[in-house]
Amino acid sequence: MTLENLVLLSRRGRFRLAVLVVALVVAMVWATTWFVQPAPQRRLVLASGLEDGLNHRYAQRYIEILARSGVKVEERMTSGAGQNMTLLLDPNSGVDIAFTQGGLAKPPETDDLVMLASLYYLPMWVFYRGSDEVDQVNELQYRRIAVGVEGSGTREFANPVLAVNGLTTGIVMVATSNAAALRALRSNEVDAAIFVDGAQNEAVQSALFDRNLKLMSFARADAYVRRMPYIAKVTLPPGMIDFAKNIPEQEITLIGTKAMLTARSGLHPALVNLLLDAAHEIHGGQGAFERAGEFPGTDPVDLKVSGEAIDHAKFGPNLLHRYLPFWVATMAERAIIIVVPLAALLVPLFHYLPQVLRWRVRSRIYRWYGELALLERDVATRGGALPTEKWLADLDRIERAVAGIRTPAGFASEAYTLREHIGLVRRAVLARIAPPPAVS
Repeated sequence: MTLENLVLLSRRGRFRLAVLVVALVVAMVWATTWFVQPAPQRRLVLASGLEDGLNHRYAQRYIEILARSGVKVEERMTSGAGQNMTLLLDPNSGVDIAFTQGGLAKPPETDDLVMLASLYYLPMWVFYRGSDEVDQVNELQYRRIAVGVEGSGTREFANPVLAVNGLTTGIVMVATSNAAALRALRSNEVDAAIFVDGAQNEAVQSALFDRNLKLMSFARADAYVRRMPYIAKVTLPPGMIDFAKNIPEQEITLIGTKAMLTARSGLHPALVNLLLDAAHEIHGGQGAFERAGEFPGTDPVDLKVSGEAIDHAKFGPNLLHRYLPFWVATMAERAIIIVVPLAALLVPLFHYLPQVLRWRVRSRIYRWYGELALLERDVATRGGALPTEKWLADLDRIERAVAGIRTPAGFASEAYTLREHIGLVRRAVLARIAPPPAVS
C-alpha cells in the first residue's frame, strides 16, 4: 500500500478507507481484550482455615510472595477445607482460590472447580491416652473423640473413615479445633483426638512430644488406600520429628490425603502461573513425608487438574514471565495475542487493497465505455428520423463526466483512449447529420 495507491481514491473514498481500517483494528482489539484474554485481576481472595492451622501460616506466605508482583491476596479465615469448598461453589462468596483437600469432590457439583496443585500430605493423626496399644480405628468405639469443628478438614476426612469402621454410632464426637482438642485430651475430657494436618501443625508437634499421649499406627493402611482413592499411605520413620529424643520411637504408618490449591475454572492463566511459582517456593522442599520437589504436584487427587497447571509443570514459566516482571510480561502476552490476529487480517488486506483500488479507478473509466458503445451502435444502425440532438447531448454528458475523473499518471493512457473514442463517435454523429455528397 503506497501513497500513489491512495491517490486513486477520492477524498470521500480515503475517508471511508480510514474509517474501515480503524473500525477493524478497534473491533479486533476489543474482541481480543474481552473474549480472548482479559487482563488479570489485581486482587484475589484466598480461603485458608483456622488460626491455629497450618493453612493460615501458608496463606501469609502467599500474601507476601504475590505482593512482590503487585497482586494483593486477601485471606479469608474459615473453619477449614470443607467450608472452603462450599465458598468456592458459591459464585457470590467472593472467594477466588482456596486450600482444600482430597475427599471433598462431589461430581457434578464440583465439575467447575480445578486443582491448581497438590501442596503437601495431610496425615490423619490419632492421639489417645491409655496403656493399651490401638492400631485400628474401630478400637475407638465407646470413647469420646475430638474430631474437629464442622467444615474443617479434620471433620471432613474423619467422617468417612469412622463410617467405614462402623463408628457412625457408639462414639461421642466432640467438635473442637486443634489447640482446644489437645487441651481436652490432656485434661481427660476426651479419650482421643484426631488431627488432619501437616507435621508442622503446632498441636500435632506438641502432642508428639507429650510422653503421656500415644500416636496410633494404622495396621490396615493399605486397605484404606484401595477403598478410597483420595487416601494415601505415609510413614513416619523413627526419630523423624526429633532425632536426639528419638521421636517417634518406632515407625508409624499413617493414612492421609493431599492438601490442594483449588480455584474455579477460568482463573486467568497469568495468575495460575504466578500462584504455581509461589507454591514452588513454599512447598517445594523436603518435609516429614514429602520428598524434595515432590510438591507442588499435578497428579489428580479427586478434582480435575488445571490445564495451565499441567503446562506449567511440564515447561515451567513461559519465556516472558521468566525474564520480565509479572505485569510487563502479562502486557506483552496480551499485545502478542492482539497483534498476531491483527497482522493476519491486515497484511492480506493491504496486499490486495492496491488491486482493488486500481480496479475501482478502471471501473470509473470502463463504465462509460458501455454507454458509449451502445450510443455508437445506435448511431451506426438507426434509420428514419435521427435523434442527433440527443446523441450530441449524451456525448457532451459523457465527455464532461470523463473529464471529471481523477486519473493518476498510470491510468492516463486509458482515459486518453476513452476521450479519443468519444471523438470518433462524435464525428460519426456529425457525418449522419451532414452525409458526404454523392459521387456522380
